[in-house]
Amino acid sequence: MEHKEPLETKSIDAIIEDFLAYMKGWEYITDADLPNIDLYMDQVTTFMDSRLAQSKRYESDKILTKTMINNYAKNRLLPPPEKKKYSKDHMYLLLFIYYLKNILSINDIQKLLTPLTDRYFHASEGLSFADIYGRVLSMFKNQIDRLDKDIRQAGDEAASLFGGTGEDEDGQLRLFATVSLLSLDVYFKKQLIEKLIDQFPFPEKDEKKR
Repeated sequence: MEHKEPLETKSIDAIIEDFLAYMKGWEYITDADLPNIDLYMDQVTTFMDSRLAQSKRYESDKILTKTMINNYAKNRLLPPPEKKKYSKDHMYLLLFIYYLKNILSINDIQKLLTPLTDRYFHASEGLSFADIYGRVLSMFKNQIDRLDKDIRQAGDEAASLFGGTGEDEDGQLRLFATVSLLSLDVYFKKQLIEKLIDQFPFPEKDEKKR
């Protein structure tokens, strides 16, 4: 049997600290980062690949492909491009879809975004997609600070369960406890998100038109 090096407790702490540093230094895409001209599909995928590369788990992961964009349009998540070009509002939608799809189903994303698209996509007055995107981003720092505290607390609690008892020489029990506590947090938050979305049913008035 192949010998495996034991997982040191410090390595778990290092992983958590490295992630928290990454999270605090996360370079999200602002309105000023987006091109002020409409883009062809190849330009859209190139921009997203370059700006969101830090979120990849594996080097081979795809951020955004032509097939994905076509599927979003097919599922009425994304309005069709104008003369094969995508506007800033298209880019805002693609960014929202990118982050939401890691948690929610396509159907839930559709329920959530369709009313916004109907009301604010290329709006000529009142709130714009740029306003909505900017206001959501303005809360990210506070949310990241809260996440920092929650993650540290989960890591400390997991360490207290098995650390120093001699029962976890290779660190696997602490690793399992840490992942379990973080997963429980995601599990209940996902359920709450789904319940919130279910209170706002998909609008039917424009379904045929879309």
